[in-house]
Amino acid sequence: MQELQDLVVQTRRDILRMVHKVNSGHPGGSLGCTEFFIALYHKIMNLKDGFDMDGKDEDLFFLSNGHISPIFYSTLARKGYFPVEEMNTFRLIDSRLQGHPTTHEGLPGVRTSSGSLGQGMSVAIGAALAKKLNNDPHLIYSLHGDGELQEGQNWEAIMYAAGYKVDNLISTIDLNGQQIDGSTDTVLPMGDLKAKFEAFGWDVLEIKAGNDLDAIIKGMTEAKSRTGKGKPVCVLLHTVMGHGVDFMMYTHAWHGKAPNDEQLAVALEQNPETLGDY
Repeated sequence: MQELQDLVVQTRRDILRMVHKVNSGHPGGSLGCTEFFIALYHKIMNLKDGFDMDGKDEDLFFLSNGHISPIFYSTLARKGYFPVEEMNTFRLIDSRLQGHPTTHEGLPGVRTSSGSLGQGMSVAIGAALAKKLNNDPHLIYSLHGDGELQEGQNWEAIMYAAGYKVDNLISTIDLNGQQIDGSTDTVLPMGDLKAKFEAFGWDVLEIKAGNDLDAIIKGMTEAKSRTGKGKPVCVLLHTVMGHGVDFMMYTHAWHGKAPNDEQLAVALEQNPETLGDY
């Protein structure tokens, strides 16, 4: 667990340094989901060596809220999908690490373009159905922002997944209560998401401590145990936007804003280097 904690801290440094270098990007949600990504890629998913677009005989992950690409890229690089040094090219022209993940650059680990909010659920369902058609017992994982659920296409997909018993799908909702224009309750209240997903026919569980590695590993392991029982599984992950950097926490202000030089120094001091910067 100490190795994973060290990876969490180093990944936070990666996120901060990436967005600072180009003065562009989305640090808040990326920082809030750091523990989730580390747990998912290092403890939860069943992955094979190497990368191919087909993704047969392994679990697959789809990032729907693609604006949190910094955490996705750092996770993939630190997992060995591409060189760690390539994070220096984040958001630069002709880089494979664009602001929102894309596929035409051929970045290992990325199987679909994302960032147009509301589409990831549909993609994940399609991949899950493909697994069933191929008699592949592996699972599909997806991540969605809470504000993203204000997009209507999600609810068509959520209805479809339950109606067609897509029970090899685990969709996690990042519940940080913040979006670019303010709190989700201010922009468009979504009410009781647990009750809504259950009403749509999903099996729902909550991880209250969404920035605690132990809690995430325990909760996602429980989610895995609920697959294959006729219902898609929804995980409501309660996180804190900007987690790990005190002045970024609990506010939408850092949804899509990069720290300046002084702010970066403070943030990095709160997350001392553990595994080596790129």
